[in-house]
Amino acid sequence: MRKPGDWMQNPTDERILEVLNTGLELGPTTIGRNIDRDRTGVSRRLSVLAEYGLVARVDEGYYVITALGEQYLDKELDADELEPDNS
Repeated sequence: MRKPGDWMQNPTDERILEVLNTGLELGPTTIGRNIDRDRTGVSRRLSVLAEYGLVARVDEGYYVITALGEQYLDKELDADELEPDNS
């Protein structure tokens, strides 16, 4: 069983990570279309997931999953133990 953080909004955050786990660089519009969520909401969640290190912004409007994100999906990481990077 995956261990989400109290800060996560599931199932949306997990679905975003699952779509990014394809290895593609994707933006919020494409992700939203594939998980039946609106672009604005996905964009907000991507920002939060990036703060906690589960995704990384690689270009204007494009994101990839990080090693931490993959560990979370593989049930190897307790997301409640992550701290936001507000730098």
